[in-house]
Amino acid sequence: MNKDTFLRNIEETRDCEQSDLDTAVNKGLRRAKKARAASKIRIMLAAACVCIVAIGIMVNLKSFATPKSNKIGEMLASGVVKEESELLQFSPLDPAFALTLRARSPGLPYDDSVMITDWQGTGYNPEVPAGVEGQMSPVFRDMSIFTRDEFDHITDNPFLRPRENPLSTFSIDVDTAGYSIVRTFLNRGALPPKSSVRIEELVNYFDYDYQPPNDGKPFAVRAETGRCPWAPDHLLARIAIKGKELPAQERPPVNLTFLLDVSGSMDRPNRLPLVKTAMAMLVDELGAKDSVSICVYAGAAGTVLEPTRGDKKNAILAALKKLEAGGSTAGGEGINLAYNLAQKHFNPQAVNRVILCTDGDFNVGITSRSALVDLIKEKAASGVYLTVLGFGLDNYRDGTLKQLASKGNGNYGYIDNIDEANKILIRQLSGTLVTIANDVKIQVEFNPAAVGAYRLIGYENRILRAEDFNGDTVDAGDIGAGHTVTALYEIIPPGKVPDTLPGVDPLRYAIQQDAGEAVAKAASVFIDELCTVKVRYKLPTETASALLTFPVNTADVKKTGETSADFNFAAAVAAFGMILRDSPHKGSADFAMVQALSESSTGRDEFGYRRNFVQMVNAAKAIIALR
Repeated sequence: MNKDTFLRNIEETRDCEQSDLDTAVNKGLRRAKKARAASKIRIMLAAACVCIVAIGIMVNLKSFATPKSNKIGEMLASGVVKEESELLQFSPLDPAFALTLRARSPGLPYDDSVMITDWQGTGYNPEVPAGVEGQMSPVFRDMSIFTRDEFDHITDNPFLRPRENPLSTFSIDVDTAGYSIVRTFLNRGALPPKSSVRIEELVNYFDYDYQPPNDGKPFAVRAETGRCPWAPDHLLARIAIKGKELPAQERPPVNLTFLLDVSGSMDRPNRLPLVKTAMAMLVDELGAKDSVSICVYAGAAGTVLEPTRGDKKNAILAALKKLEAGGSTAGGEGINLAYNLAQKHFNPQAVNRVILCTDGDFNVGITSRSALVDLIKEKAASGVYLTVLGFGLDNYRDGTLKQLASKGNGNYGYIDNIDEANKILIRQLSGTLVTIANDVKIQVEFNPAAVGAYRLIGYENRILRAEDFNGDTVDAGDIGAGHTVTALYEIIPPGKVPDTLPGVDPLRYAIQQDAGEAVAKAASVFIDELCTVKVRYKLPTETASALLTFPVNTADVKKTGETSADFNFAAAVAAFGMILRDSPHKGSADFAMVQALSESSTGRDEFGYRRNFVQMVNAAKAIIALR
C-alpha cells in the first residue's frame, strides 16, 4: 500500500468516526431534551399534588375556625381533653381524607355530595339531662374529620375509693348494637373505633344461664364474685339480672308501626334490602291478634300500609316489596307520622311500638340530635315504645340512634346480617317487643372495710347521680321478657390500692371523722359484707318504683377455678373490649388470655354465639399482627 492510499484510508476512517460521533451526540441531545421535558412534567405534577394537599389542609383549618369547632379550645381549656391530638386521629395526608370530599353520585334524585364544612365537629353533646346520661361531664363525638361514622366519645370509668365515693349508681342497658358494630368492622379487616366499643353491650349480647324469678317479681337479681383474670390481686364482682320468661302463647298482642328509611343512602344490599328481609321475618311471627302499619320517609314521609292484621301476611309483604330507595332523609317528619299513626290506632290491651330502621343520616327537616331527642321524649309520653334498628356503616349515626332509643323507652340493635335479624326479631322476639320493667336502676354501696377501691366496667354513658336512684321521674333503661343484664365491678382489696390513685383533701366545713375510725366502725358492724346491691324498677303500668336489696358477703368470694362458666365468659368478653379500647385498666389482658378463657367457658352455646366470639378474637389478633 502506497503512502497516498494509506493517508486516504485514514481520512475515510476519521470521517466515519466523526459521523458516528455526531450521530451519538445528536441521539444524546434528543434523549436529554426528552428527559428535561419529562422532568418538567413531573415537577408540574408534583406541584399540582402539593397544591391539592395545601388546599385540603387550608379547608381543614377553615373548618376548625368555624363556630362549631370552637368547642375544641373550650375542651382543651376545661381539661375535658388533654391535647388536640386526642381529637385528630389521622394525618391530613391519610388516604381516608378523600372520604370527606365526595362528588354528587350520578343517577340519584338528590344531592349527596359531602364537603368538609359538613363536619359537625367535636363539640359538646347538647344533651346533659339528669336522665339516663346523668349529670356527667360534657362529651364530644369520637369522629375525626376524615370519617363519616359517628360514635360518642367514651372515657373508661376510673377507680374510686369507697371512703369518698361509697355509692355507684347507673341505669341498666339491654342494647346490643355495639357488639354487632364491632363484628362488622372486624369482618371488614379493620379494628373498630375505640368509642364504638361499649363493653356493657358486648357483655350483654350473650345469653347467660341465669335463674329466672320464682317470687312473682319481674326479674331476679344475683351476684357472683371471684378473682379478676387480668389483675389476680383484684376481685371481679358480677351482678346478674334475669327477666321472667314469656312463652310465645302468652305473649300479648302487638300493635307495630314500621318506620322505614327509604332514602338514597339506604340503596345498598346491607341496608334497605336487608331491612325488607328482616321485617318480613318478623311478620312471619305475627298472628291475627297483632297489627302492622308501615310508614316510610325519604325527602318526605308517607304511609305505605294502614293498620293490617298480622295474619294478612300477603298484604304486608306486598307493601314491603314495593319499597325502593331514593331521595334525602326527612327523619323528623317520619317520626312524627309514625307516632301519630300509632297513637291514632293505640290499643290499650296490646304492646304499642314503633320500629325504626335506618342508618341515622337525618339531613332534611329536623336534623339536629337535640331536636330529634326532644321530639322522641315528647312522643314517648304517649305510651308508645320505640325499637331502633341500625343498618349500614360509612355514614352511620350511632350516637343519635342510641340516644333516640334511650329517650323513647326502647332498645337499640344493629343488624349487619340475616342471622342478627333472626336473633333480634325471632329468637328474642318477646324481649325485643314486650317490656316487663321500666326505669331499672342499680345502686351499689361498697363497704370501705372490705373494699379499697372499685370501678364499674362499661356503662360510662349510663352513669346516674346517687340522688337519681330514688327519683321516680328520672329516666332509665327498660328490661324485656327473658332479657339478661350483666354488670361487672373490678374491686381492689384494702391495702392494695396504689398511691397514685387520687383522693380528696379533708373538707373544711364538714364534721370531721377519723377515716380509720369510720372503717373500724364499718368493719365491726358489717364485717362479713363486701357491698350491698339495690335495684329500683317500675312495672309498665305503674309510676311508683319498687325496691330490691341484698348484700354480697365476703365469704361468697370464690377461688380460682370455682367461678361459673357464665362468670368466666363475661370476664373474657369484658377483657376483649378493654383490649380493643386500649383501656388503661386492662392489666395483663391479652388475646391469648381472652381466647383461653372464652374457649373453656362456651357452655351449651345453642346458637353458636360464643364460638363466633372466639372467631372474632382471632380476627382482631390477626388484624393487629398485620398492622
